[in-house]
Amino acid sequence: MTKKERAAGCVAALKKEYPDALCSLDYTDPLQLLIATRLSAQCTDARVNLVTPSLFEAYPDLDAFCEAKVEDVERYIHSCGFFRAKAKDIVGMAQKIRNDFGGEVPDTVEALTTLPGVGRKTANLIVGDVYHKPAVVTDTHVIRITNLLGLVDTKDPKKVETLLRGLLDPDESNDFCHRCVLHGRAVCVARRPQCGDCCLRPYCKSAPKAG
Repeated sequence: MTKKERAAGCVAALKKEYPDALCSLDYTDPLQLLIATRLSAQCTDARVNLVTPSLFEAYPDLDAFCEAKVEDVERYIHSCGFFRAKAKDIVGMAQKIRNDFGGEVPDTVEALTTLPGVGRKTANLIVGDVYHKPAVVTDTHVIRITNLLGLVDTKDPKKVETLLRGLLDPDESNDFCHRCVLHGRAVCVARRPQCGDCCLRPYCKSAPKAG
């Protein structure tokens, strides 16, 4: 079985196991997803979802974030960790979107990564979930699981992204990444993987062999 064939098998297995490949962050528009994703760095999605309702109520649109004082934003996001850097980035990205992109969240990885605090992982999430373009979100679960599967042999996020783009059907790549996150939380848990219950076991180079 080639890597591409194994990747296709993994896509099919995860799709059957997790038919709803949804982002676990709550949002109603592209800017909210961008901000929520920035907040999720070194923080759980569950914590972010507790913080964002009051944040988005206080700052309901792009202009509100552009005019916000960084120290005021800090108070809303304090429990997310690294709140000073995140607050500065949130206000900065809003201002750059208004000034450089006509008030619209950009739709390419290249443009998105010019925004403060936005790396390729966040940019790919926006491109895939908002604009429905092929994307590979190299979250920690994706990196860990694809290494275990033997699809990649590197922990470098950009290299993993490049390798997976060459293996995955572009129409499936974004959902595959979401499903890897769900699978990494539910079954292929770091340091205590439940290999006996894993739908990816037939394709996994790291799974214990029967016999």
